[in-house]
Amino acid sequence: MITPYTDADRERVREQLNRLPRGVVGVASRTSDGEPIVVATAPRLDDGTPFPTTYYLTHPDYVTEASRLEANGVMAELTAELAEDEELQAAYAHAHTQYLADRARIGREAGLDEVVEVADFSAGGMPTRIKCLHALVGHSLAAGPGVNPVGDKALAMMETVPSAVGFHV
Repeated sequence: MITPYTDADRERVREQLNRLPRGVVGVASRTSDGEPIVVATAPRLDDGTPFPTTYYLTHPDYVTEASRLEANGVMAELTAELAEDEELQAAYAHAHTQYLADRARIGREAGLDEVVEVADFSAGGMPTRIKCLHALVGHSLAAGPGVNPVGDKALAMMETVPSAVGFHV
């Protein structure tokens, strides 16, 4: 569930990223203390640029852990698992469909027409590849457990992150 992006959230996200992200429409995941972990962004920025990253990971502990996993070869491990596991392939393809539906809904709620430039493109390599754990973890945290199996697996490997509302990491 996306919650309003308050002035306090805006300031905290600025501190997390050392800049303000563009196109934010709400907070898609928070720590148990209420700190933003993932922001939701509009599929088209104010300048007209299509923006496919619907769920943007902002919390530095989660960003650091996703980077650590990527640096330690976890994407290759998960890619090999994906290639061998038909159930995982089907669940990951469903996550892609859910991501596209979320983006379309967020766009409609923001008063935007369909963004055809990114209408079939989700994030992180979905539905067949694993390219960015940051995007997949962001999707898992925003959508909740069981929606993005690859993001869920990456979250389960994270060592030093605060508790997320709706997730037990």
